[in-house]
Amino acid sequence: MIVDFIREHADHTPAAGGLRWGVEPICAVLSEHGVKIAPSTYYEWRDKLPTARQQREEVLLGHIRRVHTDNFGVYGPRKVWLVLNREGIPVARCTIERLMSKAGLAGVVRGKVKRTTIAGLGSKPADLVNRNFAPTAPNRLWVADFTYVSTWAGWVYVAFVIDAYARRIMGWRAATSMSVDLVLDAVEQAIWVRQREGRDDFTALVAHHDHGSQYLSLAHSQRLAEAGIRPSVGAVGSSYDNALAESINGLYKTEVIKRQAWRTHEEVELATARWVDWYNHRRLHEYAGGDLTPAETENAYYDQTATPAAS
Repeated sequence: MIVDFIREHADHTPAAGGLRWGVEPICAVLSEHGVKIAPSTYYEWRDKLPTARQQREEVLLGHIRRVHTDNFGVYGPRKVWLVLNREGIPVARCTIERLMSKAGLAGVVRGKVKRTTIAGLGSKPADLVNRNFAPTAPNRLWVADFTYVSTWAGWVYVAFVIDAYARRIMGWRAATSMSVDLVLDAVEQAIWVRQREGRDDFTALVAHHDHGSQYLSLAHSQRLAEAGIRPSVGAVGSSYDNALAESINGLYKTEVIKRQAWRTHEEVELATARWVDWYNHRRLHEYAGGDLTPAETENAYYDQTATPAAS
């Protein structure tokens, strides 16, 4: 394009004697050779063309939209910045913040968590955790809890079992009732996952939960005992004693459930399955300092140790 030719040579090509060609002389020479263009025409078209910075930012915005969409639309500027740098796209965090703000893109903001615990009766295990949710290895502490989802067809309850070391979701289950089977199935999946990985030494493992009647049931207690897992229960009425599990519930509600209306149990189940896979294998976490996924954090531990650490 003639405008690009003039802009390139007017701005960058030095003439004899160290001077730079001006727009007017270039237009005059072009006109003498049959390419008629007035300087005013050049300036009018130049002002309409995007600058190199604008072109680069348009490309960046495309990458930002992609990362934001691929991660459930929950990432704010910091995590979008981390992902792009992981992909080899160097960009300043402040640039991400500015472009996301301009495009109306933002991360999700967590709200309050509603408790669903119905205290069970009878004897209860001791609190073996004492609010210390930072074990030194996987298979040292699992935390469990469940939350609720409103659908057009009624309530759906979703239970999670999380390994506290890397915040990895080991097991989960969705059901239409707060039954013992709900929490038991989540535990069964967690045990199965570790067995499939060949990491099912549970001799040092504690399973921590609240005073919900489902977790204090005979069936749940017996299954833990069969697997060699020690149970642990926090104090009644204190959310801090099961804070990690409730934190994961809060993320799940914020990043998946609160973003749309749900019609059926099946819809919730499918969305939960997708989120758990993303959470474990692609969601970046600040925890453990490295902005790794839970799966990467666990793999890094096992890469550094020939066998699981002793208790």
